[in-house]
Amino acid sequence: MDFLQWDSQDVARWIESLGFPQYKACFTENFITGRKLIYIDCNTLPKLGITYFKDMQVICARVQELLEITETPWSRSIADPRRDTVALFLEKKSRTGERAEALTFQRFLHDLDQ
Repeated sequence: MDFLQWDSQDVARWIESLGFPQYKACFTENFITGRKLIYIDCNTLPKLGITYFKDMQVICARVQELLEITETPWSRSIADPRRDTVALFLEKKSRTGERAEALTFQRFLHDLDQ
């Protein structure tokens, strides 16, 4: 999970490597770091200035691949589906501070079982 250490310039380089150099500034000007990638989806991209739907689909899919997130497909249940543990961990790691810095995936899993 090296991407957690990325600054906004690293994220911009990654976006460029996906074939979207026109969106580099959208990520750097909004200070999107590797930790903040967990929040990037088709709802947030227009707020960053990315509005072309096909590009939004590709970027969101690649973010999920990078984060190794697999969300449960929609079902008819009225209850929310169980969230992917990696996604939950990354939400915790996206925060700043000593506790977030010290949190490991193994410790997170241990705390989750409690």
